[in-house]
Amino acid sequence: MTRFGVHKIQRLFRKAAELDVDKADIARYQDFVNRKLYDMLLIAEARARANGNLVIEPQDLPITKGLQESVQAFKRIDAELEVTPIIDHIAGRPPLDIAISYETDEHFAEIAGGLSYALAKTFVVLQPDLKNPQTRHWDQAFRMFDLLL
Repeated sequence: MTRFGVHKIQRLFRKAAELDVDKADIARYQDFVNRKLYDMLLIAEARARANGNLVIEPQDLPITKGLQESVQAFKRIDAELEVTPIIDHIAGRPPLDIAISYETDEHFAEIAGGLSYALAKTFVVLQPDLKNPQTRHWDQAFRMFDLLL
């Protein structure tokens, strides 16, 4: 990721939860986004197959009410920061046995943004006074997401 991209992601975390993340955290963040998107796509693939479809449609994605709200919060922040292109760049589309529709792919950056916003908020829910997440904080947040998503 470019220096400009790192700066934008850092601003996203600052705006979402008043957190300061460093360059090392960005690699953790990218890994998180890609793992959670992959997990969501596995469920979406199973849903599409169960419905007899050969293409993953937006309704196949396991989007919870909380994630929908996080996506909306991300969109408000993104209106100022314009970080969606960077998030879209880092949001991997892993190979699957069935295709992802154009409409589904169009939502990827927003979903990744919602995951990003939710991740930032998770840090301060777990530790309200946290300003600079350390490895143990990242691990804790990741475990929470693994339980729920």
